[in-house]
Amino acid sequence: MVLRVDSFLMRAVRFHEHGGPDVLQVDDVERPEATGHSVVIEVAGAGVNPVDTYFREGSYEPFTLPMIPGVDVAGTVAETSEYVDSVEVGDPVVATGLGNDRYGGYAEYVAVPESRLAVLPESADLVAAGGMGVAGVTAWRALIDHAGLEPGESCLIHGGSGGVGHAAVQIAAAAGAHVVATAASEYHDRVAALGADVVLDYDRDDLADAVVGAAVGDGVDVILDHRLDDYLQFDAEVAATGARLVGIGENDPSVGFSQSSAARGKDLQATFMSMFNTPRLADPLSRLTTLVGAGDLETSVARTYDLEDAAEAQRAVMEDSFLGKIVLIP
Repeated sequence: MVLRVDSFLMRAVRFHEHGGPDVLQVDDVERPEATGHSVVIEVAGAGVNPVDTYFREGSYEPFTLPMIPGVDVAGTVAETSEYVDSVEVGDPVVATGLGNDRYGGYAEYVAVPESRLAVLPESADLVAAGGMGVAGVTAWRALIDHAGLEPGESCLIHGGSGGVGHAAVQIAAAAGAHVVATAASEYHDRVAALGADVVLDYDRDDLADAVVGAAVGDGVDVILDHRLDDYLQFDAEVAATGARLVGIGENDPSVGFSQSSAARGKDLQATFMSMFNTPRLADPLSRLTTLVGAGDLETSVARTYDLEDAAEAQRAVMEDSFLGKIVLIP
């Protein structure tokens, strides 16, 4: 069924120029329409991600200014084009991959291509699902698509309390892996509850020995690393022979081994990835929604903010410590 909503104004966060969080403002703008192979979603929650701040600062150029940021959304389908047949009006959906080549999710409504969304179970928490996309797709692509994680293998998740990390712990556990995660001590119990078999302080002096000791075998088989500038050499040291390392980020772009022999001696396979290279975002999203329906994946929401507080939300996502995700609620 095709349902068109009347074209009138909605509230949206926009930046008219690049800069700090203070360039974000709430504007009244025209509500989008569903054209081509797209749908319009009434937004229940929009995830706040570090990449949103990179677009705002100008590190990555968006396709136009003024720009509505926000890579992730979840909500209810309000309108579909005549070419869409995978979803219907009223369906709960999650979407990702916005805020770069099209307007993002920091708004009351957003137009999303059919290829970048998936239908959620009716029981899903739409606010929490608003923070699922980048974290979940990145974790899925890293562990399953790139690393080929198998049941019974040992998997090291650096930063198990983070957005990607807390999703990765659950995905690895659902895959039947033996999960070793690092996190600050205040998050150990919660990361263990997500499915980690062993949780270790990331700042302990004997961390490498502790990781190898916690693994099944002579080291970890799969490693998910979000801070390659800090841990790339460490990863080689704790890896089992034939291990697969997937790097998803770094704080300092100067990344490299201080000594490559550990990696070469173990035939370490290294892959460096970006979620934005996913061929069709709907595919991993649909796998994630299956896990949501089975009770194997839940996005933890650390804080919620109104649209008017988007600047504070973007500051917090870069500077504060928390478990899970920050979500805007229109």
